[in-house]
Amino acid sequence: MDNLRLMTYLIVGATFALYIGIAIWARAGSTKEFYVAGGGVHPVANGMATAADWMSAASFISMAGLIAFMGYGGSVFLMGWTGGFVILAMLLAPYLRKYGKFTVPEFIGDRYYSKAARIVAVVCLIIISVTYVIGQMKGVGVAFSRFLEVSYEAGLLVGMCIVFFYAVLGGMKGITYTQIAQFCVLILAYTIPAIFISLNLTGNPIPQLGFGSTMAGSDTFLLDKLDQVVSELGFNEYTTDVRLNSLNMFAFTMSLMIGTAGLPHVIIRFFTVPKVKDARSSAGWALAFIAILYTTAPAVAGMARLNFMTTIEPVQGEYLVYEERPQWFKNWEKTGLLAFEDKNNDGRIQYTSDAATNEMVKVDQDIMVLANPEIAKLPNWVIALVAAGGLAAALSTAAGLLLAISSSISHDLLKGVFMPDIDEKTELMASRIAMAGAIALAGYLGYNPPDFAAGTVALAFGLAASSIFPALMMGIFSKRINREGAIAGMVAGISITLLYVFQHQGIMFVASTAFLGDMPRNWFLGIEPNAFGFVGAICNFAVANIVSRLTAEPPEEIQHLVEHIRVPSGVEDAHAH
Repeated sequence: MDNLRLMTYLIVGATFALYIGIAIWARAGSTKEFYVAGGGVHPVANGMATAADWMSAASFISMAGLIAFMGYGGSVFLMGWTGGFVILAMLLAPYLRKYGKFTVPEFIGDRYYSKAARIVAVVCLIIISVTYVIGQMKGVGVAFSRFLEVSYEAGLLVGMCIVFFYAVLGGMKGITYTQIAQFCVLILAYTIPAIFISLNLTGNPIPQLGFGSTMAGSDTFLLDKLDQVVSELGFNEYTTDVRLNSLNMFAFTMSLMIGTAGLPHVIIRFFTVPKVKDARSSAGWALAFIAILYTTAPAVAGMARLNFMTTIEPVQGEYLVYEERPQWFKNWEKTGLLAFEDKNNDGRIQYTSDAATNEMVKVDQDIMVLANPEIAKLPNWVIALVAAGGLAAALSTAAGLLLAISSSISHDLLKGVFMPDIDEKTELMASRIAMAGAIALAGYLGYNPPDFAAGTVALAFGLAASSIFPALMMGIFSKRINREGAIAGMVAGISITLLYVFQHQGIMFVASTAFLGDMPRNWFLGIEPNAFGFVGAICNFAVANIVSRLTAEPPEEIQHLVEHIRVPSGVEDAHAH
């Protein structure tokens, strides 16, 4: 066994032993511990757990890969995902925490005084969470397949077993403390290689500053060098390459932003703190912890693309001989995520933007972060740490999503609608069975991903933006929206988004995995399916308002409830006296 594989087994094994140990230590004994960790988590700890829950395989593995190949156009992910967290912290988290229920559908059911609204919210939540979980399972499969040198399917199976163990055992309590450990692992795994690579390329140990610095021993700025290298090979300039068009970039950013604020597995985290003030504070801490990774990502992306290009760019007009390709290239070829085809039989790697002559026939964007330390020839322990970080990111989000699915089935459907008289023990058992079922479904979809799997994460945000977010916003800030309006809005928003995605399913798969030259003509205003959640959200708001105006006002106690949620508790007490 080579040193790298041994080091990977040791580091990944040690982190998994830590997660499972925490799950046994923090085993949930009641439904309150299972759903909201007993409601007693410290805001800083909750901020860390929220950050881990939030920074999925998409943030850790895919985001820098997307930015590496999309350049400036990839900034939609940075702006959308961080901006959404600000909306969540300011406009949703404190009010939902003050209301004090376990789940998002429970709030929607109570606010819109309707079991039907609660059931619609559960259906939307399950569609969103299952779509999102497919992306996490792909991340688990990709990371395991390379670093443990097993097949994608075997890697996925191991990941499913580990999530099953600590999510089913510990519930929210186990998941919270596991996610704190996973946050520490993933943030170290992301920043340590970035510091090494920034030092190598620019002599500056801070990647965020290195990204805007000159190359070591040269007057050329890193970004100018990158623009020059990609332009010479015929690709669009890195720093000015817009994603299709400005309207599409705006819609994509907004879809990701309001989708973030409507993600059920993130919102549920704010019910785990003791007080409303703690909900605001933990959202602030989460944003600070997330910013560590998100401000590093553009530097990781740019440096990874530069290292990748300079490894195989022509030297003095001569392309690299395939037989002399570096070791990292051979390692990733084994996974099938990197592929070369000698089209002109000259034995050299011709890498250009022209599909007819380009011999790098497959470069999966998801490999960039994981391959980056190998390309930069960093020590084995750093490469192994990145593997552990990628797995921590995928597993922590998968666990949070599975908890959101299981609590919506056991707490919202069973106890809330169909079997209100069941005792706590039966409800806890139903939660665990629902979670086992959710893991089995997620695993099945991981093995047999639908055609649009490449865009699943952005799609999940679009679905949250078009269904859950408007219902929560109107529920908190409008006394006039009634149950008919809310139900019609959620159904209209999620339906129009799903219809648009499935209508353009073939296009969407191409759009999310390749570069688009000519924009497909049948897109609405040139907006790609991944960005359509914003339009779905506008439909949701419009339909809900129109239907509410045409039907009876909500009951008076519901209007008082809306006022009560928004008034700070100190002011309320003063009025009472």
